[in-house]
Amino acid sequence: MPFTPVSTPPTPPRAADELAAMLIDARQRSLALMQDILEARDLGPRLAIVNPPLWELGHLGFFHDHFALRGLHELPDYQLAGADRLYDSSSIAHDDRWSLPLPSREETLDYLSRVQQAMLERLPDGDASAAQSYVYQLTTLHEDMHGEAFLYTRQTLGDPPPALGTPPKGHPAAGALPGDVDIPGGRHRLGSDATLPFRFDNEKPPLEVEVAPFSIARAPVTNADFAAFVDDGGYQRRELWSEAGWQWRERQALQAPVYWRRTDAGHWEERAFDHWRPLAPHQPVVHVSWYEAEAWCRWAGRRLPSEAEWEVAASREPSADGRSLAPGKRRHPWGEAPPDAGLANLDGWRLGRLDVAALAEGDSAFGCRQMLGNVWEWTASPFGPFPGFQPDLYRDYSAPWFREGRYVLRGGAWATRSRLIHTGYRNFFTPDRNDTLAGFRTCAV
Repeated sequence: MPFTPVSTPPTPPRAADELAAMLIDARQRSLALMQDILEARDLGPRLAIVNPPLWELGHLGFFHDHFALRGLHELPDYQLAGADRLYDSSSIAHDDRWSLPLPSREETLDYLSRVQQAMLERLPDGDASAAQSYVYQLTTLHEDMHGEAFLYTRQTLGDPPPALGTPPKGHPAAGALPGDVDIPGGRHRLGSDATLPFRFDNEKPPLEVEVAPFSIARAPVTNADFAAFVDDGGYQRRELWSEAGWQWRERQALQAPVYWRRTDAGHWEERAFDHWRPLAPHQPVVHVSWYEAEAWCRWAGRRLPSEAEWEVAASREPSADGRSLAPGKRRHPWGEAPPDAGLANLDGWRLGRLDVAALAEGDSAFGCRQMLGNVWEWTASPFGPFPGFQPDLYRDYSAPWFREGRYVLRGGAWATRSRLIHTGYRNFFTPDRNDTLAGFRTCAV
């Protein structure tokens, strides 16, 4: 990542103790996710969809070091000399990360600790500055994203689930949630505005769009829904797949989602980390690519929502007569209150999905459930900039990926940190990725 003087977007100042708590919490989570893996293997297998664990951990420290200590506070490169040549993801090719002269595990952990301590020491009493609030949130949320990647990397490699602490108490309602809700059309401001404590560059400037009336499912597609497609020969029926999707399926030699298998008795099982279990029929299907979602939709006579439709269903309210959209936009489907375990399955504590009927208190105004948490949801929209887009401080966050054929995902998953996600947040992956925590919700045709 090119080193340039800090010029931060307008950001509301945050209390310094809040920023400190976020930094410390993110690091505790990273270490909880990585410690046993580092002890087992520093580098791991060379796969296109994972990073070497030791490299990825050092990259976290470097990101804080680069943007906060050197960029914001203008400190010299004394925390780890030559860190740019080891951990700069913008300039170091993915395949080269296994052959770098990386510091030892102990030296890497010491680097992370020293960087964080230096950041904490530079927080003032009371409120931080707008620039410090922006940079500290940027680096913390970046670490949160890697934390989610650590979790689905453990799934990819068949590692055991991590020890994250005690999951929330209670047993959310189980079952399916069939049916659609009707959403009136109208004008919608897509993206995020300056009222948020932090927003990424691809969420702005907000884009005014006209959305036609549509009907969208109350819940994501379930395992049972998807199993019906598989059992009907969905992976063998060429007519259900796009050309690119069929070529991908043939290369992958898939006959079902990547972590499914059929028992001798003919029942489906699903691998969760390092163990197999019976397929939970009412949980949302996960680890499916955009191509698989597209094929299921063609089989079911449905379609994926555009990201504008998804955002309207998640964030807007109906007018008094129900015929149009009321003014305003919710930060979360349920309103402005921050997420908690009774509203959304976030923050990783449950180490997996809930049934799609769970957490009714988190419904959107139109009655859509789990639009934040549980699984990311593919949309039909290619990932691109809104008109007037300008890259922010981390210039490689969005701009390099606009022309890569990626699609937008919305809503977060069970592993997503609640401080990151809101109804305007845009995720993006290439359509072949089935290792991420992605499912999908559909619209009527």
